[in-house]
Amino acid sequence: MKVLKNSLKNELNIRTQKNFPKEGIEFIDITPLTINKDILNEIVDKFLEEIKNKNIDYIVSPEARGFLFGPIIANKLNIGFIPVRKKGKLPPIAVEKEFTYEKEYGKDILVLPKLINEEYKNKNFYILDDIYATGNTMISIKEAIENLGGNITGEGVLIKIRGFKEDEKLFSLIEIEEEI
Repeated sequence: MKVLKNSLKNELNIRTQKNFPKEGIEFIDITPLTINKDILNEIVDKFLEEIKNKNIDYIVSPEARGFLFGPIIANKLNIGFIPVRKKGKLPPIAVEKEFTYEKEYGKDILVLPKLINEEYKNKNFYILDDIYATGNTMISIKEAIENLGGNITGEGVLIKIRGFKEDEKLFSLIEIEEEI
């Protein structure tokens, strides 16, 4: 793994684990970035700087590691947070839209929760996740929200892995290149 861009002042201490969760995958462990309070605060501040002037009603993040940053940033912006969960983790009446997508190590089914007293239509959403690899998670969430009438005002990730699908609109704090 080679770091190509680092928008943080702090030195990165990202761990990797080869062949996890399956053979041929190098798992990127961002835990060291969340354990260090200074780095965590800097990550939150950088995301706030990027999205504070966008007209956003909700931050949307997929489980599990999107949940590390999404709720914090939504809270600081005084807006709602929408957790995107794996199928079976939300009650059946809460499911508004489910979608299947392919990750670099398998397929998954995610669901958006039903909004209480509201619809997705004409609301503005910012999708926030930890890592952008294949792009399929982000694309699937974006398409699901747009199919429900919502507007995507931006997309951001902590780490973008170069060499997969490119997305010029995607904001990232760190860019890495996989070493083969």
